[in-house]
Amino acid sequence: MITIIDYGMGNLRSVQKGFEKVGYSAQVTDDPRVVEKAERLVLPGVGAFRDCMDNLRDGGFIEPIHQFIATGRPFLGICLGFQVLLGESEEFGSHQGLGIIPGKVTRFAEDMQLDGETLKVPHMGWNRIQHRDIPLFKGVAQDSFVYFVHSYYVQPEDSAVVAATTDYGIEFCSAICRDNVMATQFHPEKSQQVGLTMLKNFGEL
Repeated sequence: MITIIDYGMGNLRSVQKGFEKVGYSAQVTDDPRVVEKAERLVLPGVGAFRDCMDNLRDGGFIEPIHQFIATGRPFLGICLGFQVLLGESEEFGSHQGLGIIPGKVTRFAEDMQLDGETLKVPHMGWNRIQHRDIPLFKGVAQDSFVYFVHSYYVQPEDSAVVAATTDYGIEFCSAICRDNVMATQFHPEKSQQVGLTMLKNFGEL
């Protein structure tokens, strides 16, 4: 069973359907007690960093998430659920994150260019990943296309946790892996067969 945290933000049903497509049962819960007992935990998210942290705090999820990760059980963060793993974000001011991965979340510059063309912010649509060999990416080819929607990107303090990078005017960290904690800036559930392969890999952990 895969448990997906419902804290009032995120495309929960599409993540749940993605796991079901690859043969794994997934439950959506807004109960911190269920999170504590989960076998595998997923934190999705779409929206603002501050609102996400407020909702996680108000829902009583902060401590259960920390405790879950400390036990070594598989954890997957998606998009905003990736960003809040970091220590802080500069989105709409300075806000503290979960602090599980030291680092910060920074906005893309408005004047980024590629081949002489100014790039739009948010970074939205299909882009490639270059990844290292971790279980989440088993069977995923280098330069595979995945789906992004974001204006901010993560900057981990420790480059060893970077599991994938993507070019969008700059090379940014698009996935991390540290022990049992994995997270992606892109949306596996929207990334067609490549993303479904990742979800299946997570279910097999």
